[in-house]
Amino acid sequence: MKYLPISKNRINFARRKIYSNMTIFKSLSLSVAALVILMFLNSCSSSKNVAYFQNSDVVNLDSSKVLYDARIMPKDLLTITVSTTDQDAAIPFNLTVPNAMTEGNRSTYSQPLIQNYLVDNEGNVDFPVVGKIHVGGLTKSQAESLVHDKIIPYMSKSENPIVCVRMTNFKVSVIGEVTRPATFVVSNEKINILEALAQAGDLTIYGRRDNVKLIREDITGQKHIYKLNLNDAGLVNSPYFYLQQNDVLYVEPNKAKAQNSDIGSMTTLWFSATSILISVASLLVNVLR
Repeated sequence: MKYLPISKNRINFARRKIYSNMTIFKSLSLSVAALVILMFLNSCSSSKNVAYFQNSDVVNLDSSKVLYDARIMPKDLLTITVSTTDQDAAIPFNLTVPNAMTEGNRSTYSQPLIQNYLVDNEGNVDFPVVGKIHVGGLTKSQAESLVHDKIIPYMSKSENPIVCVRMTNFKVSVIGEVTRPATFVVSNEKINILEALAQAGDLTIYGRRDNVKLIREDITGQKHIYKLNLNDAGLVNSPYFYLQQNDVLYVEPNKAKAQNSDIGSMTTLWFSATSILISVASLLVNVLR
């Protein structure tokens, strides 16, 4: 069997082709290495800001000695109960609503529920016998004292009614880079930012600790956005450490999460193409060595 000789031009062409492929291979390898190093450096720099209250040993917390009491806002849902020694004296002030229960095709009624009062946009509730009472901006204890003073003229002199005011729809929302974003109902009408984050499962590793945004609506309906830094222990002294009803906490993603989002699904395709090219280049090197 005779073998046809291979010309020097073909050999030189093949060598140039291999050299070109090797150059491309080296360039892509360097690009991949640079990307990996960059992502590693970003993760290292962001990890420095993970710990909360990093300066707690130098912050004076004396000003945080305050007992928080929530204030009533428009659209709050209140339960107002009046208790007296003579039960009949309190009946006109304790309105009830039927508590319907469905069993199969039949509807039954159990113990009636106390009527809730919705605070209107002017901060008023329409209370039985007395009429409109302005409770907007008052704390729970202040509202109880006000209702007590309003109903006392309708009681006998021997009566000293006990008034209890509760907010039944006190809730806060936590969204963004947390484990379980959700809206949480607060039964004791008191919650701070750390407790709210704990209910949401804490921040993920991608959440920015130094730029948590608090969205709050005041009694006039004006919205405000405040930036909070969880790395700073001085947050405990802040007027925004305790949350108000209907507050929203937004945890912003850090640079690493933002970069991952920008790259998206193209990253997988890019690495796949690079792996294929590396495999082909390696095969050519082994065959033509």
